[in-house]
Amino acid sequence: MHTPKLLVTDILLSSPAWRILWRLVTVLLLFAILALGPQPRGSAQVPIANLTPAAPWATGPALPHGEIEYLWQSGAPGAVGEEDQDKPHLEIFGASGSGPHTAVIVCPGGGYTALAYDKEGTRIAEWLNLRGITAFILTYRLAPRYRYPAPILDGYRAVRWVRGNAQRFSIDPNRIGMWGFSAGGHLVGIVGTHFDDGNPQAADPIDRLSDRPDFVISSYGGLTLQPGVAKPDAMGPLLGEHVTAEVIHDMSPDKHVTARTPPYFLYATTTDEKVPPLSSVVFYTALVRAGVSAEIHIFGEGPHGTALGQSYPALSVWPNLLENWMKVNGWISDGRTTPVH
Repeated sequence: MHTPKLLVTDILLSSPAWRILWRLVTVLLLFAILALGPQPRGSAQVPIANLTPAAPWATGPALPHGEIEYLWQSGAPGAVGEEDQDKPHLEIFGASGSGPHTAVIVCPGGGYTALAYDKEGTRIAEWLNLRGITAFILTYRLAPRYRYPAPILDGYRAVRWVRGNAQRFSIDPNRIGMWGFSAGGHLVGIVGTHFDDGNPQAADPIDRLSDRPDFVISSYGGLTLQPGVAKPDAMGPLLGEHVTAEVIHDMSPDKHVTARTPPYFLYATTTDEKVPPLSSVVFYTALVRAGVSAEIHIFGEGPHGTALGQSYPALSVWPNLLENWMKVNGWISDGRTTPVH
């Protein structure tokens, strides 16, 4: 008679105790597979080749992730209601480790009428977290309910608020940057050129602090309203129909660059159909003339709204260029740790 060969698993599974253990392992593996699951469409992150290796997990207290903080507890100036859209706020993505960390206020785009919150907000915060940076996603007020100067005031306040809460979130108050996309790129252009040192007599302690960012990143932002460069009605949703020449001048960042303007990193594409790359060129020229540290990268191909360039092989290198710029300037250190999430 032929005797069948017994496998190791057959011997093990013949024991009740081993059968129980085997089933437990199987269940755990099933849960792990379900947890990983297929990612939803459009959720791709930066290609693995572009991710910087992270250090081991750091121990310490739980860090905020998804926590919401309103910029004004008693209501924003000029608010016309009490709904969420009337309350500019920050969503906080804390970096792990003891700090003090660099902080970046992320301003998604959307033409001042909406926010590309996932692509130009959450994913950007995750990218920053992977590099040991605490991110604050700004939800600023939008048209048609709000126009100039409401979104701009929200940008100023965001910088003051983060600086005023630096100790609470283990942030270096002298390493607070902004990163904006499209309309958000215009917003950070304004904040970086219209800041002040705060009002020492203000009743609100936050208003006593400077709203000057320490560095700024503008991705395909409208950085000039110069005729012949900016498209007609480029800031229509923000400025409205009956806008004065004085307001247009005020909202053109290139007109307000000084030697105190913080360092800028500019990213754009030549074939952008909404914001001409010359907008970044004009602003970069103003920065260089004022003696401000600046770096610009304009790629040959790519539509408007490319975010981190995940879907465009020719553009996927640009976040690496940004990371290098941040390392050179000391806003990313090699001692970073993995994000809490």
